[in-house]
Amino acid sequence: MLFCCPASPPPPIQASSLPPFRTNSLSPTVRGGNAAPRRPLARSFSAKNRSPRARNRHAAAGDGGGYGSPEQEGRGESSLPNAEALASSLRDCGGADGVRRVHAVAVRSLDSLGTFVANNLISAYARFDEVSDAREVFDEMPERSVVSWTAMMNVYLKLGHYGEVVRLFFDMVGSGVQGNSLTFVCLLKSCGERCDAKLGQQVHCCIVKGGWSNVIVDSAIAHFYAQCGDVASASAIFDKMAYRDVISWTTMITAYVQHGHGGQALRMFSEMVSEGFRPNEFTVCSVLKACAEEKAVRFGKQLHCAVLKKMYKNDIHIGSALVTMYARCGEVFDAQAVFDMMPRRNTITWTSMISGYAQSGHGEKAILLFRKMKMRRVFVNNLTIVGLLSACGSLQSPYLGKELHAQIIKNSMEENLQIGSTLVWFYCKCGEYTYAARILEAMPDRDAISWTALISGYNNLGHNVEALKSLDDMLWDGVKPNTYTYSSALKACAKLEALQYGRKIHGFVNKTQDFSNVFVGSSLIDMYMRCGKVDEARSVFDAMPEHNLVTWKVIITGFAQNGLCEEALKYMYLMQQEGHEVDDFVLSTVLTSCGDLQWKSISFSDSVAGSVSARQ
Repeated sequence: MLFCCPASPPPPIQASSLPPFRTNSLSPTVRGGNAAPRRPLARSFSAKNRSPRARNRHAAAGDGGGYGSPEQEGRGESSLPNAEALASSLRDCGGADGVRRVHAVAVRSLDSLGTFVANNLISAYARFDEVSDAREVFDEMPERSVVSWTAMMNVYLKLGHYGEVVRLFFDMVGSGVQGNSLTFVCLLKSCGERCDAKLGQQVHCCIVKGGWSNVIVDSAIAHFYAQCGDVASASAIFDKMAYRDVISWTTMITAYVQHGHGGQALRMFSEMVSEGFRPNEFTVCSVLKACAEEKAVRFGKQLHCAVLKKMYKNDIHIGSALVTMYARCGEVFDAQAVFDMMPRRNTITWTSMISGYAQSGHGEKAILLFRKMKMRRVFVNNLTIVGLLSACGSLQSPYLGKELHAQIIKNSMEENLQIGSTLVWFYCKCGEYTYAARILEAMPDRDAISWTALISGYNNLGHNVEALKSLDDMLWDGVKPNTYTYSSALKACAKLEALQYGRKIHGFVNKTQDFSNVFVGSSLIDMYMRCGKVDEARSVFDAMPEHNLVTWKVIITGFAQNGLCEEALKYMYLMQQEGHEVDDFVLSTVLTSCGDLQWKSISFSDSVAGSVSARQ
């Protein structure tokens, strides 16, 4: 045990245990949606723009891509590569330097690169993230086809410059070039990443009017709507597709998972398999994530068996997803078994296991595993740090957490949103809510997760007034609450019996899709029940599209605590009819409140009494 003796502090995490977080710097690139200054190429678009001496100097800079020396060039045109050979050589290049050598050969071999070779050069530079080189080739093209425009748009899409993608599309339209299906797919991906619903819907209309619909385009449309949070529209597009492939199925399954509809994702996966489609590794990872969210460990184990038998047995991403699924379902030993059997592990795998230990209350094992990860010289990312902070929080160890916080500052990671939010949660967990509030205030950017960490932290410490004040500050800061924020704030209202504030939150929730969330609905029911507003609680329950075990428990115990014993027993009966088991907590609450009730006068008492006698 790490902390068995208070006299000897736990072994400190050395500063070297957290390697500096390396970001993928793209240089030169376009930042902030504006074109960065382009580095001049050591070549021009046309051979006429270069002197013979310059041609020889550039040819001598490399091996010419295997096309011969300058001496061979003077022997005749037969030794010079044609456009098809240049394009083939570009596809075989293993790095940006190889592309530049082929580019040099093309410049001195051809009077003009031509659209075909230029398009291949743009695509080749894009493979190695050389955006400035690709853009220079594009800008110097005398004529550009739709392939040229789409290739350049894909360069910016790959590097995350979504504003440039849109600007380039409008330039293309202004030049009189009509887009094709791949152009629209690229533009839809950009709109989805920017959550630009208005432009994406206009692109959708253009696709319908132009008759560009096919399985690839339709999948991109569904993905766009899912990225913008409109799962209903994405589902409608999917349902109308004349032909579906594995990508379209995976797109829809992933959309359901990302928006909290794990049960629907599992049902869709079952339908996909029944129709004869073989899932790919992305499908399996999404379904395993759904199993983790829904705690569907039985479904996850069945999928695990299929993976072991015939699908992606040694895939590192599926292995990591399996570790996460078992850990979130509370099956830590199974997660450890999968982790130990993996022939290869990456940062995600190690982080999944560390987070699994932390979330399951095994903070000491998480810290020991991190030390082993450091010994193996595995790269540490932000999520690894988040998992470690969670482990320190679960141990309520301010000593170790503050040491980790110091290293976060040393490695210039304190401004990361995830790490900052977890630091807020950690200090709240350790009871240092004042320090947690200072960290939140110092964060350059604050989102719903960071605010919710503080609000829930106040709740757990019993500072419910401060929790509601933090919600006011969050709204004043212009941050939109999420379902967990509403749920935490409603818990504070319930403890304070702050009916008016709870009704105000109810009004906010009614204007969003969060009302359909079972956790928000359960918190609303609990708040109204604790404030004695039984009819309003019942109305919320009836309006909910689905009920889970928590919802049933809240409404039944609420009836019992308000002295409505017959209603409590009635809802116990309805709970059983929907297939939910009445647990000991519900039974003890109802029996305590309704012990003097004449059960024989209730029509459904036999069913409920059977549950009681079975427990006794």
